Parts: sequence; structure tokens; C-alpha cells
Amino acid sequence: MRFGILSTAGIALESVVPAIQRSEHTAFALASRDGSRAERVAREHDIPRAYGSYEALLADEDVDAVYNPLPNALHAEWTKRAADHGKDVLCEKPLTGDATAARELFDYCAERDVTLMEAFMYRFHPRTERAVDVVERELGTVTSVDTAFSFRLDDEEDIRLDPDLAGGSVMDVGCYAVNAARLFLGEPRRVSAVTVDDRNAGVDTAMAAVFEYDDATARVASGFDRAQSQYYRVETEDGWLQADPAFGTDPTESITLEWHVDGRTVVEEFEPVDHYRVQVEAFADSVDAGEEPRITRGETLGNMRAIDAIYESAASGEAVAVDSDVQ
Repeated sequence: MRFGILSTAGIALESVVPAIQRSEHTAFALASRDGSRAERVAREHDIPRAYGSYEALLADEDVDAVYNPLPNALHAEWTKRAADHGKDVLCEKPLTGDATAARELFDYCAERDVTLMEAFMYRFHPRTERAVDVVERELGTVTSVDTAFSFRLDDEEDIRLDPDLAGGSVMDVGCYAVNAARLFLGEPRRVSAVTVDDRNAGVDTAMAAVFEYDDATARVASGFDRAQSQYYRVETEDGWLQADPAFGTDPTESITLEWHVDGRTVVEEFEPVDHYRVQVEAFADSVDAGEEPRITRGETLGNMRAIDAIYESAASGEAVAVDSDVQ
């Protein structure tokens, strides 16, 4: 599969382009709003074609699929334009600003017979798959999940602090914690949340939420003003499981999964894995097979519904029911 890369975003150049190049697929074209920059970056990263506009890249009939790492507020617009050109799309998370927009985007792509997948790379790491297996097969009923993703964002001009670009800690890193809570407990019934904007940026710089289930709870947090922290811990009737770091793991380093049951503690080690590469390959395989990607429409909409509830609860100061009508 020949990928076109929309923009010179850091995650694209540092993580996804190298991952594509390490796979059997090709980082074939790159676009920037600055043509000279596109040409320079393409040369530096051994990308054959460069374009001075996103639309020009999309018009290239040799491009099979698009990786969309644009700012959050531009995901829907440029994913739709890619679909108009018949390009399948791997789009960075969060897919859109809310669940309704995500549903409309999936419908739009389906009408044009193109595949759309939200890029939650950590879900493709063997450690994550093993964690789900351990919880399902080795441990008892889950009683709670505690998960967070935070770091210190020092650049006051960073686009993640721009409300017009759908910034905020929830959208940037909190969506991972939301995803992890749902990975082990499914869809919450109600959400209680608090957000803080301590930089007067117009977006949340910290979030803490509680997800309510019939017989369990999840604590979910994110932030831009804390030391680096990214983990999930699953408590069960008879033990626990934890992963730390959980999401943005280094593809060149081994990582561990620790779990405890019946008085014994198990530490499993996983060899270095580029989960971005595995994600790219899984996406391409689903396109080739004409099958729904592993990160399904339902998975993305579930995450966005929970995020919508976080924002609604934080604004109202009350617990809110998660809207299950957006399918």
C-alpha cells in the first residue's frame, strides 16, 4: 500500500513514516502547505513525492491511502476530502471533536466505500493484547480500573492549547486513558468529571473523571502540567494487573506486564515492538481483505461518547449518563 502523509507533523515524521518504511508498505508522498518544506522533508525521509498542498496529494492516483495527523479540528474535513478521492484513511486520534461528528464521518466514508480507522497504536502492541487475555482468562471479575496519561507541556504556543483546533489534555492524551478504561470494563453508564484550565488557554489542561458501571468503577485522568505518567491498573476480585508505561512505549525497548493472583505475582517481558508498524500493517490488511479494521466504528464511537460525557459533566458540575444513541 502506498501511503500519502498529510502534513509534516511530528508524530508522522518521528513515528508513523518510519513505521511504514519498516513494513512492506511505502511512505509514498508527503504534503505540506509550504511546498519547499514538503520537498525538503520528503528528501530527508526518503519519500518519493512531495506536494505543496494537501489537495494535490489527494489527487495523486498513485496514492492508495492517507495517514491524517493534522490538528484534531481538521481531521474530519481532510478525511472527507481523502474519501472523495477514494483514499482509505488512517486518522490520528481523536477522530473528531464529538461522537456525532465521528458517526457522520464514518457514514461519509462508508458511502464512498473507503476504509476509515482511528489510530490508537497501543492497542496493537502484543503487551496490550496479552493484558486483555490475562484479565479475561487468569483473573476474576474486574472491580475497578485506574488509568492516566499526563506530561508537562512547556510550549505555550503548542497547538494542543488552541481551542480552535480542538486542543486540550482530554483530546490529546486523556483519550488513551478513556480507551484503556473501556478496554477492560466496556461502556460506562455514567460519568462524573472535573476539568481545569490553569493557563486560561480555553482548553482543559487537566482532567479527572470517574466512570460508573453496574458493579465497577474506573478512574480516568489526564494533564499537561504534571510529570510524565502513563499507566493502567486493573483490580479484580482476586488480584490485579498493571502496565506502566502503558501507551507511548519506545519501539526500541522491551516492556513488562505485571499481574497478581492467588498469592503469586507474574512479570512478563515483551521484546521491543514498533506498535505503529503493527498498526499500519493491520490497517492495510483490513483494507486488502475488505474487512472492518480492528479499531472499529463502534470502538471509536464508544470512546467519543465517553469523552462527550466528560466534557458535559465538567461543564454542568453533575454526573451525566453516557449517550448510547450515537451509533
